[in-house]
Amino acid sequence: MKNLVLALAAILALSAPAAFAAGHDMHAGHAATGGAAHEEVIDGIKATFNVQTMADAMKDMGMEMPKGVKETHHISVSFKDVKSGKALTEGEVKVKVQAPDKSDQSKDLMGMHGHFGADFVMSKKGKYGVMSKFKLADGKVRQAKFWYTVK
Repeated sequence: MKNLVLALAAILALSAPAAFAAGHDMHAGHAATGGAAHEEVIDGIKATFNVQTMADAMKDMGMEMPKGVKETHHISVSFKDVKSGKALTEGEVKVKVQAPDKSDQSKDLMGMHGHFGADFVMSKKGKYGVMSKFKLADGKVRQAKFWYTVK
């Protein structure tokens, strides 16, 4: 048992520097569980959208899933200035999600851990339209749209 604990500690110690060297932050991208759902450059700003199940989002944050949560998915977006590569974390972000049955829900995304995010109900299988409008520190309003399929 002691050898197993030592082996696990050694693996973690050796893998941590590689993860940090690669720029990995479990809160920043949420891409560890499947990659970005959509990336787009809009007027000099790179927007990276991630969609993940609530269970995966909670697991990534090291938290347990609270009882009674009706939302099924977490949508997050992070922004970078294309020229400087600097993360942009100040602003207002609104997302509207249209379900396969044409019903929709809109939410303001909250700034958190270097990205903006909110939880949505995406319980039906099929194609969801995700539409975003955002205004960052430069005051310019930008938009992005993409399709996301729940299987």
